[in-house]
Amino acid sequence: MTNTKRAFPKALKIVLILVLIAGAAVAWIGYQTFLAPSVTEEQEYLYVNTGDRYEDVLAKIKSQKIVKNVRFFDYAAQAMDYPTLVKPGRYKLTSGMSNRRLIGNLRGGYQEPVKFRFENIRLKENFAALLGENFEADSTAFVEILNNGEVAEHYGFTKENFFTMFIPNTYEIYWNTAPDKIVARFHDEYNKFWSTGRREKASNLQLSPQEVSILASIVKGEALHKDEMPLIAGLYLNRLKKGMLLQADPTVIFANNDFTIRRVLNRHLTIDNPYNTYRYKGLPPGPIMLPSIASIDAVLDHTEHDFIYMCAKDDFSGYHNFAKTQAEHLINARKFQRALDARNIKR
Repeated sequence: MTNTKRAFPKALKIVLILVLIAGAAVAWIGYQTFLAPSVTEEQEYLYVNTGDRYEDVLAKIKSQKIVKNVRFFDYAAQAMDYPTLVKPGRYKLTSGMSNRRLIGNLRGGYQEPVKFRFENIRLKENFAALLGENFEADSTAFVEILNNGEVAEHYGFTKENFFTMFIPNTYEIYWNTAPDKIVARFHDEYNKFWSTGRREKASNLQLSPQEVSILASIVKGEALHKDEMPLIAGLYLNRLKKGMLLQADPTVIFANNDFTIRRVLNRHLTIDNPYNTYRYKGLPPGPIMLPSIASIDAVLDHTEHDFIYMCAKDDFSGYHNFAKTQAEHLINARKFQRALDARNIKR
C-alpha cells in the first residue's frame, strides 16, 4: 500500500508536468498565431485585388514574405473567419504588426487611401498612365473614359475640352475605386474649385470655365516662371479681344505632336490643325496640357496692360520681353533669334 501511494503522486506529478508543458505549448502557439509580432519589413502595402479569394491573398502573403510564419497567419485567418470576408484594397503594413491586427484590418476593409497628386501632365494618355500606376484599374480603362464623348457630355464637357475637368492637386482616393467613380470624384472637386467667385471672374471675361482652362493651358505652356503668368494671360486676353490670332508657340508644338521642338520654324506653322493658333483664330478646342491652379488664377486675375506681342528674352532666363507694336516686337525677336543661332539651336 505504501509503495502504491508513493507511486500515485509521482505519476500525478508527471501528468501535471505534461499538462503544463502542453498548456505552455498551446499558449505559445496561440500567442505566435494571434498576438506576436508577425509582419515583416519586406513590403509597405498588401494589395488585395477585386475578385481575389483567400487562396490568392495567402499566396501573395507567402510570395511577398509579408509575415514571418505563413502557417500561423493561416491558423489565425481561419479562426477569425477571414476566408469568407476577403475585401479588396491597399492595406498598410507596419513592421511588427500582429496577425490579429492585420487580419482585423483585412476583414474590415480598413485600407489606406492613395494620396494621388498630379501636375505637369501634357496628354490624356500620360494622365491615364499615371492613374494606372496608382490605382487598381489598368490605364486602358482610364483612356477609354477620357476619350469617351458621352461621358464628357454627361459632365457638361465636350470630348475635346473634357481634360479641363481635372484640377491638378492632391487627392485621397481608395486604390480599388472603379475608374468611373474616380472620374466622378474629380468632377466633385472641379465643382468645388470653380466657386461662385471664380465663375463670376470668368463671366466678366466673357469666357466659360472650360475656356479659361484652355487659355490657362497655353499660359502654362509659355511661362517658366509663375510670377509672369498674369502678364502673359493679359497679353492673350488682349489678342482675343482684338480678334487677333493668338500665335502661341506651345499650341503649334502640340499641333505637330512633337514635344522635342525647341525652335518653332515656318514649316511648323503650316500644319492644318485646329490647335495651330497661327492659322485658327480664337482658342483651340481643348487644352494643350492640364493647366495648373496657378495658371487658371493667372487668367482670372490677369495683369491689365496694352501688350499684344511677346518674345523670350535672349538671356534664356525664361522670362519674356513684351511689346505694344510689331516694330518693337521685331527688335526683340531678332535678339532672340541671334541668341538661338549663337547656341546652335536649329529646331
